[in-house]
Amino acid sequence: MKKLPLFIAALLLALTLWAGCESGRSEKGKTYELILLHTNDHHGATLQSNGHGGLAERATFIKSVRAANDNVLLIDAGDINSGMILSNMFHAEPDILAYNIMGYDAATFGNHEFDGTHEKLEKQIAAAEFPFVSSNIKTANGKFLSDHQYLVKDYKGFRVGLLGITTLRTLTIANPDNSLAFIDEIKAAKEAVALLRNKEKADIIIAITHIGDEEEYPGHITSPMLAIAVPDIDIIVDGHSHSKFDAPIMFGNTHIVTANEWGKFAGKGKLSIANGKLAGFDWNLVEINANTYAPDTAISALLEFYINSADASLKEVIGEAAGTFEFGNRLPRYQETAIGNLITDANVWYFKTVFNQDIDFAFHNGGSIRAELPKGQITLEKILTVLPYENYLYAVELKGSEILELFDYIATVSQGDGAFPQFSKEVRYTFDIPNQKISNLTIGGAPVDINKTYRFCTNDYLLNGGDGYIVLAKAQNPFNASLLLSYAVIEYIRSIGIITPYIDGRMNVTPHIIN
Repeated sequence: MKKLPLFIAALLLALTLWAGCESGRSEKGKTYELILLHTNDHHGATLQSNGHGGLAERATFIKSVRAANDNVLLIDAGDINSGMILSNMFHAEPDILAYNIMGYDAATFGNHEFDGTHEKLEKQIAAAEFPFVSSNIKTANGKFLSDHQYLVKDYKGFRVGLLGITTLRTLTIANPDNSLAFIDEIKAAKEAVALLRNKEKADIIIAITHIGDEEEYPGHITSPMLAIAVPDIDIIVDGHSHSKFDAPIMFGNTHIVTANEWGKFAGKGKLSIANGKLAGFDWNLVEINANTYAPDTAISALLEFYINSADASLKEVIGEAAGTFEFGNRLPRYQETAIGNLITDANVWYFKTVFNQDIDFAFHNGGSIRAELPKGQITLEKILTVLPYENYLYAVELKGSEILELFDYIATVSQGDGAFPQFSKEVRYTFDIPNQKISNLTIGGAPVDINKTYRFCTNDYLLNGGDGYIVLAKAQNPFNASLLLSYAVIEYIRSIGIITPYIDGRMNVTPHIIN
């Protein structure tokens, strides 16, 4: 037999090795499996509540899945931050350390990752032993936030590509650092998918998104919209809307899943991959509860340190509630509430009594109120559960004509939205929801005088345009109280001792819908 020329032999060898490599990734006719575990909207729910959720219980569930399966991918779709008091006190440090122990493979940024300073966010990124993937947020130097536009995970027989998308609503409902640039969700996803398919040769593409499946405002890109616009995504693991799915939502060949909120559930999906494509996806929600999953000892030991550090101060009794200040299913986003009245009236009292400020009224967004205040002894922990966010108080001024602009915006706010307001007793108005009209508006018992200057109290989040309150950018003569909204309420309760829930008709909503 004649010998082949050296360069031809080398070429044939290279082709053989290439073909072997390809067949090693995906053997023709063979089906591979991957278990996808996912969470979202954790919101600092470090401990179980009423037997549901809990990081230690979640860890036990994850361990059980890993013990039974070779290929497991664990991801989180954002909003690790902001919610329960233990997490808030330590800036989500216990949560991120617990995620490290559980072995999360990736997460994306939710809007609440931008509640605090950029320095706080950078510390959280540094503390995480898992990568944050962000395909649509860039830093001042032009790099993607956390340096991961996408991620690639290799398994025997297939390759998975991950991208991360954060809603542009973050620019309205949070306070991201001015140095950050947010890219259109669809444009960013298309670019990341093209790189994953063409450059990285990913067989399966999973988008980790914090955009939500419900449209909050016109122009809000939702996960269904993303699935339609970028059909080459196999699975969208979503967060933001806190939705609870019974089964994946399908748009074309794209599966959309989400896992409710607060760690009460985890999503579990079994991917079947054949010939480099998704051949099947069986998915269900798994309830995380103390009856089924005993607390993991490593996570429990971690959390015990933080619990002991916080307990002494949180258990201090500051007063008593004569009745329950109800929260229901987010009632402050729908109507006047006793809890909203307590908070806003407390603000007026504090500014007038402590700061000697002449305040016409106070108002806050209903979305800043997160829980009921139950009847009985009131501790610091209970107040900080009701008001978990680091909202700082300001007194500012608007002209009467600008106050009318403020209420023109409020008239467009939908019931259920976090922007829905709660006002102090000095304000009275009728809110015609279907017709987006506000009437009978009075402040201090009189109609708004367009030539008068009104001084009022609100929080820094709204002053920075949060929840769409752009008109507040016109506010003048600011007084920075340098104290948290929760602190003013705590001091108000201390001064009274016993507080009673009340509703006095300051907001007349028509039609009157109790959520």
